Amino acid sequence: MDIETRQDLKGDSMLAEVSLDWRGRPCKHNKHGGLRAAVFVLGIQACEIMAIAAVGNNLITYVFNEMHFPLSISANVVTNFVGTIFILSLLGGFLSDSYLGSFWTMLTFGFVELSGFILLAVQAHLPQLRPPPCNMMSGEQCVEAKGFKAAVFFLALYLVALGSGCLKPNMISHGADQFGRDEPKKLSTYFNAAYFSFCVGELIALTVLVWVQTRSGMDVGFGVSAGAMAMGLIALISGVVFYRNKPPQGSIFTPIARVFVAAISKRKQVCPSTNSELIHHSQKHDGDHHRDLRHTGKFRFLDKACIKAQDGSNLEESPWRLCTATEVEQVKVVLSVIPIFACTIIFNTILAQLQTFSVQQGSSMDTRVGNSFTVPPASFQAIPYMMLIVLVPIYETGFVPLLRRFTGVESGITPLQRIGVGLFTVTFSMVSAALIEKKRREEAVGPHKHLSIFWIAPQFLVFGLSEMFTAVGLIEFFYKQSAAGMQSFLTAMTYCSYSFGFFLSSLLVSLVNKITSSSSSGGWLSDNDLNKDRLDLFYWLLAALSLLNFVNYLFWARWYSTSPSLSTKAPNNHGPSGEASLSISRFPQNIL
Repeated sequence: MDIETRQDLKGDSMLAEVSLDWRGRPCKHNKHGGLRAAVFVLGIQACEIMAIAAVGNNLITYVFNEMHFPLSISANVVTNFVGTIFILSLLGGFLSDSYLGSFWTMLTFGFVELSGFILLAVQAHLPQLRPPPCNMMSGEQCVEAKGFKAAVFFLALYLVALGSGCLKPNMISHGADQFGRDEPKKLSTYFNAAYFSFCVGELIALTVLVWVQTRSGMDVGFGVSAGAMAMGLIALISGVVFYRNKPPQGSIFTPIARVFVAAISKRKQVCPSTNSELIHHSQKHDGDHHRDLRHTGKFRFLDKACIKAQDGSNLEESPWRLCTATEVEQVKVVLSVIPIFACTIIFNTILAQLQTFSVQQGSSMDTRVGNSFTVPPASFQAIPYMMLIVLVPIYETGFVPLLRRFTGVESGITPLQRIGVGLFTVTFSMVSAALIEKKRREEAVGPHKHLSIFWIAPQFLVFGLSEMFTAVGLIEFFYKQSAAGMQSFLTAMTYCSYSFGFFLSSLLVSLVNKITSSSSSGGWLSDNDLNKDRLDLFYWLLAALSLLNFVNYLFWARWYSTSPSLSTKAPNNHGPSGEASLSISRFPQNIL
């Protein structure tokens, strides 16, 4: 039987958790889980990202050229679509942890996403579902898609968003669930492999699939995305007999609500300075497995939720009045990671520019290679993934073992350090973008020829390098900090960072246009012609925001890693009522 025993940082034994096979029976260690099972999850991840990236990364071209939305609105359509995908990841994480489990959540919403791709292909193929053809760059008064045509388009688009959003956090957490938490090296390797799989899917989408869209039409391109999604579902189903499945724990919000209700109801009690009143309240249900967590000194007011009422009575209290120490620590984990999560929003706002304005930036440049071949501007987003397909294996096999000798950390550097490196380097992506856009604009409005599209390659290269650190570090950090039954939901929070980043991009575009506009001229991004806009100034603004964000991150990362904590001692220490007590010890957590 595959029973995973959790341990804290000091080696104290934790509650065991039983993983189940697809029939609901306890798993066997030699038959379930491990790399063999994770390969199938990596398969659906590569296929799903291939399908969604081919749509999302070239969507602004379709919305602008075929649906005839103005450029700034087209950019917002794309960023709102991508933002919705990632905000819906919270729904997918909640359904998985609380009711369905990660496998059934992936299977259900995988078919929802597939139906959206099929409807997009139909909408792009039938002329009666699109406005009349028109060249938006020629100055003609093109008819914008409205009414039924727009409704079909947005229905298809948001079916894709719903399916993809609910799928994403579960692919990561389900793959990680195939390894035990007592295998940190294998788990770190899996996260790097998952990012490698992501890069392969993105690379194929941004080269082969975008080329098909450009050459054969968006209807064929959307159809190919549907085919890729179908292949991913086949891969997912093929591995069903090998998976280790974590059973759903019931609503994850109920214990969180109980902690706040209990803490508020006992708000007048004095939080103890000793360990005698901090107790572990016994679990009432055999199947209610909680991961014991190290007791931290953050948010001490919540500790009142696990203190017995000081009224002299020995009556048993309601779970809404007396919570377990583990439940309190789960809430503290959620609250503690929010500042780290918030610091990655600007990072993803920069990603939004590479999928919108940078594509249009490339469209305004010389895309020819030789005399016969033209580079699709959206394909330039493949540059970082070409680089990362080489760099990720080098990072895992060369950089990590080298750093491990100096740091003693199995993953080379800690997740928080990895995030910090990415947040610092991404600033230079926008610096490069601003410098090149200024040069492109000067060349375009002057007597010179159009600048070659290859000049925008550095901004994609720098971003790709920073994403290798930030994206993987954030997912690994959230998964390792999550309690049992909350892995998918906390993993979904990493995707919410993408969501808020893309929504912030839409907000910034609107604010910048409003603030920089005057009675005699529009704002920096108010025209459909980049030669008249000041995209370079917008990029400089993002570079400044990114640098300020990095400084802010340093503060919160240090706060997270150096806060004094209380550690759980062996369960033989009992208070006067027979409950295991907690003893206080100050230590710096080995996270940053």
